[in-house]
Amino acid sequence: MVVKWLAAHWWVLVALVVLAVLVGAGRFHRRRRQARWEAVRARGLRYGLPQLDALHHTRFEDAVRDLMRRDGCQDARRVGGRGDLGADVKATDPFGRRWVIQCKHRRAGAGGAAVGTPDLQVLNGTARQVHGADVAVIVTNGRVTGPAVTFAEEQRLHVVDRRTLAVWAAGSRPLWELLRAVPPPRRPTSLS
Repeated sequence: MVVKWLAAHWWVLVALVVLAVLVGAGRFHRRRRQARWEAVRARGLRYGLPQLDALHHTRFEDAVRDLMRRDGCQDARRVGGRGDLGADVKATDPFGRRWVIQCKHRRAGAGGAAVGTPDLQVLNGTARQVHGADVAVIVTNGRVTGPAVTFAEEQRLHVVDRRTLAVWAAGSRPLWELLRAVPPPRRPTSLS
């Protein structure tokens, strides 16, 4: 009976197909427009130190993730939280290097407690072995102790202190151009 009705009223079926195509095209167009807008927003993303200091520590992790995305790490994601094993943000840069970032936000900025060697020891113990990092980084909006900087250099860890964070967040260059001794690219790309 339904088949007979559809055969007699074939235009209903055609109208449903046209409607489905229009709805699908509209969704596709909306997703493309949203992706373009997100790319424009990401390219223009900038933070000042006062903005970063005012963030809650989880929003600071989000900001670091967004900065990595701005720099071309499309898979950057925040993974921080209880039991994160020393990783707050993970990303793969356009050169194929896997980044593991531990964030240390200080409410008082430079006036807060300095990041010390114990924080770097946690990162060193998990970044490569547990998370598979090519580049292990600790990012803080505060200070870093001298012994922590020495430990980081000895262990091939990277420290993004307040000064480096200010340059990176201002959008002048991607993080891998600001750090010394970053491993070479894993794969050749149009950028390499």
